[in-house]
Amino acid sequence: MLLLHGAHDDDDHAPGENDNGGGTWSKAPAFGAERAAALQEATQRDCERYLTSGLVSVDCRFCHVSVDVKKLGPAHTSVQWNTEATRRCAYFAEIRESGGEPARARSCPKLTDSIKHAVAEGCLEEMSSAPSPGDG
Repeated sequence: MLLLHGAHDDDDHAPGENDNGGGTWSKAPAFGAERAAALQEATQRDCERYLTSGLVSVDCRFCHVSVDVKKLGPAHTSVQWNTEATRRCAYFAEIRESGGEPARARSCPKLTDSIKHAVAEGCLEEMSSAPSPGDG
């Protein structure tokens, strides 16, 4: 059973009625311009960290497309494809020519070989040492 202590809103207000008397309601607090700018900057840094932390550019040795890759372990590889790489990939082009959808393919085997080569050459870590994109 859930026991709540303190003041609670039981949603028994008349339609359009609110507690702030100003006629508007906002779920998030309103910040001053300086604080809002600082929050926006911190959000942008977090976004960059979550999306790009540890990614290394790897070129396919067969069709020369470039994708961003992060190895999280021997059996886990994160590959960030871009539009140009997806369009130019020879393996995906074969799938499209045969009437298939390349988005349903697990991966490009030639790119997989290129990633293994990048690891063997020391261009890509077998397990990324980049800090976790968590709250740290």
